[in-house]
Amino acid sequence: MSSLVLGFQEMEKTQLLLVGGKGVNLGELSKIEGIQVPEGFCVTTVGYQKAIEQNETYHALLDRLTMLKVEDRDQIGEISRKIRQIILEVEIPSDVVKAVTHYLSQFGIEHAYAVRSSATAEDLPHASFAGQQDTYLNIIGVDAILQHISKCWASLFTDRAVIYRMQNGFNHSQVYLSVIIQRMVFPQASGILFTADPMTSNRKLLSIDASYGLGEALVSGLVSADNYTVHEGKIVNKRIATKELAIYGRKEGGTETKQLDPDQQNSQTLTEQQILQLARIGRQIEAYFNSPQDIEWCLVQDTFYIVQSRPITTLFPIPEANDQENHVYVSVGHQQMMTDPMKPLGLSFYLLITPAPMRKAGGRLFVDVTQMLASPTRRHMIIDALGKSEPLTKDALTTIVEREDFIKFPPDDGKIVPSPSTSNEGISSWDFQAQIENDPTIVADLIKKSQTSIEELKVNIQTKSGSELFDFILEDIQELKKILLDPQSSAVFMTAMNASSWINEKMYEWLGEKNAADTLSQSVPNNITSEMGLALLDVADVIRPYPEVIDYLQQVKDDHFLDELVKLDGGQETQDAIYAYLNKYGMRCAGEIDVSRTRWSEKPSSLVPIILGNIKNMEPNAGKRKFEQGRQEALEKEQVLLERLKQLPDGEEKANETKRVISLIRNYIGYREYPKYGMISRYFVYKQAILKEAEQLVQAGVIHEKEDVFLLSFEELHEVVRTNNLDDQVINKRKEDYKFFEKLTPPRVITSDGEIITGAYKRENLPAEAIIGLPVSSGVIEGRARVILNMEEANLEDGDILVTSFTDPGWTPLFVSIKGLVTEVGGLMTHGAVIAREYGLPAVVGVENATKLIKDGQRIRVHGTEGYIEIL
Repeated sequence: MSSLVLGFQEMEKTQLLLVGGKGVNLGELSKIEGIQVPEGFCVTTVGYQKAIEQNETYHALLDRLTMLKVEDRDQIGEISRKIRQIILEVEIPSDVVKAVTHYLSQFGIEHAYAVRSSATAEDLPHASFAGQQDTYLNIIGVDAILQHISKCWASLFTDRAVIYRMQNGFNHSQVYLSVIIQRMVFPQASGILFTADPMTSNRKLLSIDASYGLGEALVSGLVSADNYTVHEGKIVNKRIATKELAIYGRKEGGTETKQLDPDQQNSQTLTEQQILQLARIGRQIEAYFNSPQDIEWCLVQDTFYIVQSRPITTLFPIPEANDQENHVYVSVGHQQMMTDPMKPLGLSFYLLITPAPMRKAGGRLFVDVTQMLASPTRRHMIIDALGKSEPLTKDALTTIVEREDFIKFPPDDGKIVPSPSTSNEGISSWDFQAQIENDPTIVADLIKKSQTSIEELKVNIQTKSGSELFDFILEDIQELKKILLDPQSSAVFMTAMNASSWINEKMYEWLGEKNAADTLSQSVPNNITSEMGLALLDVADVIRPYPEVIDYLQQVKDDHFLDELVKLDGGQETQDAIYAYLNKYGMRCAGEIDVSRTRWSEKPSSLVPIILGNIKNMEPNAGKRKFEQGRQEALEKEQVLLERLKQLPDGEEKANETKRVISLIRNYIGYREYPKYGMISRYFVYKQAILKEAEQLVQAGVIHEKEDVFLLSFEELHEVVRTNNLDDQVINKRKEDYKFFEKLTPPRVITSDGEIITGAYKRENLPAEAIIGLPVSSGVIEGRARVILNMEEANLEDGDILVTSFTDPGWTPLFVSIKGLVTEVGGLMTHGAVIAREYGLPAVVGVENATKLIKDGQRIRVHGTEGYIEIL
């Protein structure tokens, strides 16, 4: 057997570097019993390497290409064109020609063949490279086939393939091409079959696209396809498209596009029987490869031929379980306002703190809520609690429970029964009882207790190192858990949340006033996160009088800028103000629940654009004015409500009760943000101590850079520190995984079947084009949408509306210079909503795909009271 050419039956699945991803998969497909694969063979990468190995111009151009970045489009285009020209002109080695001719004579030289590229970086589990290299159909004759082998080789250097490799971190000189020569079949219909729904990731739904003629028309976007959805052997949905054109093979070779007869254009491409037969074939192939597949198929007379199968790379992985039972998982990221992946150290810190039954998938954490949903008493509580922070999660869980077939319920159960004393808000309408007495000193005492504990930690951790440090951190985490789970602490913000719900419900019932608690929550005391945003306005005030400092800050490139400041007029004052700010808030950053994220204290330059924006967009003393304005609006709102209530029957009683509940909101809602601040403060102390250990590991040559420790779990890192030993491969693999996880979008709710359940808002009487979300902060505002995915790239002007995927406390400094907020994730009591209400910003959260539906720079109107957005 020659290593230059291999027949499909001769290939092994270990031969990726010889036959490329597509070749390996075809070799495997042709071994599955009962699956029809058009016969063929593969010109291996050895042939390609032989053709170019002696070509010095090719290697010189390749070296130049390797030095370029994605942005250098013109140079990429020029060098790639030259490389393609060289490959097209290079002579195919004679032993390759001989081997190809030999195989063709076996299969029949007179037949037509498809000549297809198969790269070594293609159809891989983490990168599909679909459509990056070229395919040629209906090629007849040895000379034509040899010519098209050269064309396939050259297509390794199309601009799109080169840029795709750069974006995915593949080295051009390490990627080779093999060429598949496969007997042509001339189908009446063809298409693509996904064994998991690519839109919902539901592994139980199988999706088929079908159109007439060759599949090229579909792949190239020339025609719309029929779409059929199959669920467990039944067709559950059909969409018949108008198919005006189809591509067919010509007798003399090549292909042509034909207009379809009018009666064929709207007819169903496959019969019901054929759809179900194809679905069975799909499930068989999926079972063989043991992962969901993206399959290309052709129908000739009554036989389905499979011409390709590759793993679907975009599905979110299923959280791991250690049994075969059904499970329901809820995303922690959607509750915590941080849906990015976390590094292993970040995941394990979170797991050390939480008592909930957690599972990992795709670099994210999920709570297994199956047991809670199965219990009639706990079900109502969990759905209601999650509904407060994420209504779409509540709707998704309700959908699962109502199905009755997924979760095992006790006998005579299976329905959600609202408890008799609750309203929609999950709080009694008439007998709202505070969980705690109304005493503002409670909050002051809780804050003091937390701060004292952190100061003690900072002192005690200094003396710890090596293995002892890890034992010490584990011990201190018990202290952190005690503080986080302190019943008095929970009672404070639960009282405030329930008070807000009571006010909203009663004011609507008694006065027809919507979301009254929003205005009443403005500028409350003790909100550490909103104070953080206002404090950065004060920093801007310190710098504003010094033009030299402002000029200097506009040039800042690295994090040593604070050292140089003192040489400038006003530099000492600026340095003092920034250090004071970092002292109190420097442990924060975007995505802060992941301990591995870079904190502001570690990268103070990330705050500079925000400070400069505050200087440009805000008047002096804006922080104090903003707070006072919010306080006045809240007081006026309270007066107006109480006056109106007094006019009603039993008015005095209603007004007194309302005044009491408003006082609870004002005294307690600010504390809602404090426990997380305490947790993140402790995280930063742990992190600084761990990074000292990391420096020791770098010096001992155990790791290459300090940040490598973030790619290990807490237990693994403890072991590495103890043994001074680590396999490099572990870190490299974790880096690859993290890159892959970054491309995934986590679901709110996913089942052990891999089905992603999406919730929906049920709303009527909204404008036809309205983009619907959850109203969390009242008011209507118009402005320019700024779609920002990375806080450090924010370039906001006064009056802009921030549109982003999520906001955790690290985003707060931006809130002082915006007029409204739209996020993809969130609920009534999540961070962005709390701060938006406190600053009086109209806000709509939980807007599915907001950052895709709204374009940066568009004028939009945000309806914070009704919960929708209009694009103007």
